[in-house]
Amino acid sequence: MPRPRLCRRVWFQPNITYFKPAGIRMINLEESVLTVDEFEAVRLKDFLGLEQEQAAKKMNISQPTFHRLVLSVRKKIADAIVNGKAIRIRGGNFKMVQQRGMGRGIGGGRGFGAGRGMGQGAGMGIGQSRGRGRMGGFAAGPSGICKCPNCGYEEEKQRGVPCVDKKCPKCGTMLTRE
Repeated sequence: MPRPRLCRRVWFQPNITYFKPAGIRMINLEESVLTVDEFEAVRLKDFLGLEQEQAAKKMNISQPTFHRLVLSVRKKIADAIVNGKAIRIRGGNFKMVQQRGMGRGIGGGRGFGAGRGMGQGAGMGIGQSRGRGRMGGFAAGPSGICKCPNCGYEEEKQRGVPCVDKKCPKCGTMLTRE
């Protein structure tokens, strides 16, 4: 009996999940289906340029498994381009992972059990926040900079608009808070 697959970690949910060649009607179209974890592998390796070891660690899989995943997804993409097929992104064995401090609920930011957070060493120690925000995390306040981790583009953060909801106008990568 084979060993059960590990749940692969995915850090980015694609906004667009269907691509089709122009000029071919949907009824006449074949599809290449990429799983979300395959999409994440090609995003980490080819788009962000991470080394296989780094990308595999981010996805919580071994480097040889990551290599096989990248080979598989590249073959599917090449098949779709060469043979005029549509590409659909869906399914797979994965778990969405949020970046640290991004909407995990009470104390889920960078809390470590102090304040109201339920992180490591948990406890409901009200008043033990050691200078952290009321939810146990660190807050940068309303000002700051949104920066592209890929090309280095920077723009001033707008109040009420999270940096992760913005894309870099130069390369399309999701911006991060600086």
